[in-house]
Amino acid sequence: MTAVGTTGDLTSAARALRSLLGERLCTPDRTGFEAARRVWNAAVTRQPAMIARCADAGEVAAVVRVAHDAGVPLSVRAGGHDWAGRALRDGGLVIDLSGMREVTVDPAGRTATAQGGAVSIDLVTAAAPHGLVAATGVVGGVGLAGLTTAGGYGPLIGRFGLAADNLIGADVVLADGTATTAGPDADTDLWWALRGGGANFGVVTALRYRLHELPVVLAGILMFPLAEGRAVLNGYAEIVAGAPDELTVMAGFLPGPEGPLAFLCPFWSGADLTAGERAIETMRSLGHPIVDQVGPMPYAAALRMFDAAIVDGNHYLLRSRWLADVSPPAADALADAAERVSSPYSALIVNRFHGAAARVDPGATAFAQRTAHQAIEVIAAWQPGQQPGHPPAQQPGDSPDRHRAWADSVVAALDPVAMPGGYPNLLGPDDDPRARESFGANLQRLLTLKRRYDPGNAFSAIPALVD
Repeated sequence: MTAVGTTGDLTSAARALRSLLGERLCTPDRTGFEAARRVWNAAVTRQPAMIARCADAGEVAAVVRVAHDAGVPLSVRAGGHDWAGRALRDGGLVIDLSGMREVTVDPAGRTATAQGGAVSIDLVTAAAPHGLVAATGVVGGVGLAGLTTAGGYGPLIGRFGLAADNLIGADVVLADGTATTAGPDADTDLWWALRGGGANFGVVTALRYRLHELPVVLAGILMFPLAEGRAVLNGYAEIVAGAPDELTVMAGFLPGPEGPLAFLCPFWSGADLTAGERAIETMRSLGHPIVDQVGPMPYAAALRMFDAAIVDGNHYLLRSRWLADVSPPAADALADAAERVSSPYSALIVNRFHGAAARVDPGATAFAQRTAHQAIEVIAAWQPGQQPGHPPAQQPGDSPDRHRAWADSVVAALDPVAMPGGYPNLLGPDDDPRARESFGANLQRLLTLKRRYDPGNAFSAIPALVD
């Protein structure tokens, strides 16, 4: 594979791909290219040379072979919920899986197979009529492939583990265009790498998941005045320290109509809803909730709670740290950050890692950080600016500098109490050393497998995996 940064023979690649895909090859001179180029984070402005909208795994393999032979750099767009722009490469070829979202469920075997472009809500919706759920993230629009291959924190993590812990197989197109199936009985090295090593080894065209019986969850959101944020976080830390597997709680600060509000978002996945209600009543007592929307609901409904805060078309910049717990200094740092937020759209999220996920052997999957911890998301979000007298195409937008400064100041305040590493999906292109730390003792095996499966670094979702 031609080294990253070159464009290869784009002319011959375009000719071959036009013959293969017809109008499903998007180029800058064609109507619809800008829409096809757009990802969730509108701050991403990378300009690929071509976008190949694939309909099935066979087409993916053919597109990869064309790129391989022409020396054209690749990137992969799966769910498109991409804050760092990894789905797009300037001057390169995007393999677009967004048309591949089919999910099939085997109710008797409690398994599901999702195509590589499927998003979390696709899987959850397909499983729901059978009283089954999958371990996903908390936002329904997040792509399954990107979520799962990096790990996949979510509201069922305590009871059922990471999304990656529930991956029982995958179909992958490798860098030379060959297809392979990875799982416990086939290509076990690749299966190991896909569960935490990110989308760095090939194009994942299908994922097979273990499903779980769970007809209803007790879930919702409690929101408190900003002034009560420290007390809420300190109380949260005490509650989750002794929480059972069935109780996973998110916490932090979300945008409110008049400024940030502290929040707790409990998910009780146990059969005894009365026990869950007692735990949630304890959370209510941490302050004076001004929003109290907690109750039994289908898991699919729970995934829609954060949709209003995750807006397509905004500009986003993320930072992240791992914490052993939300200690008083960490609570102070987060509350202080909320009080001086640079945008009314920004948020601070605390994700709990515990229970079933924390009982997996660190060497069993590429995801290595298996001690109980908190993953902190610092989400700087802002709208493109508007100025009178400028047509939309010439609007200058809000400079990202002050939002970046705010996000950087938050993680700097957390650094004295942070653990090494961090969740790779939340780390940016300047965080390679931290990303490498996140793999711990698994790093060398990952590097060896990267050299075996993708020696030319055709797939570079996590650049830290390149020697």
